[in-house]
Amino acid sequence: MAKIYTRTGDDGTTGVIGGKRVSKDSPWTNAGGSLDELSALIGVVRSNALPSRVDEVLQLVQSHLIVIGSEIAAPEGIARRGPQIRDEDVKALESEIDALENDLVPLKQFILPGGGRAAAELHLARAVARRAEREYVALSRMEKASPKVLCYLNRLSDLCFVLARWVNQNQNIPELLPLPSKPED
Repeated sequence: MAKIYTRTGDDGTTGVIGGKRVSKDSPWTNAGGSLDELSALIGVVRSNALPSRVDEVLQLVQSHLIVIGSEIAAPEGIARRGPQIRDEDVKALESEIDALENDLVPLKQFILPGGGRAAAELHLARAVARRAEREYVALSRMEKASPKVLCYLNRLSDLCFVLARWVNQNQNIPELLPLPSKPED
């Protein structure tokens, strides 16, 4: 097996598919890095004792994040091989969100991120998914980007939010409400 280090990035660049080198602070690496961080965070969530339904959904999401990452690593003009995010993948997220929401009490006000450990980590994953989405939008201004990926990332943050609520409810942990504002003197 090859060594994990190559020393090729010691100059502040990294390779993308096709052999091109880009700066480690480029839109490509920012978007890819956020996806990597999100997948790792979902791995942290999955290290908790979760209902199998939640774990299975999150494993599928991690697999999709690998697909999205490989798309980002192939700049425009480079033939992209392998699976791609499809409309069906976005619809699957929407179906899961709808099914989970059917089990939840409708929200009547904002809630604070938190609750149990897994739910708090899912709230953090929601925030990282939003960042990944913003960075993908920035990347899309430089090169042709898949609108399906943008939809997927948008739905993914919604899924993380609903999963956090569902996990808290499943564990009988009440949602955290903001403290009321104190009247001014």
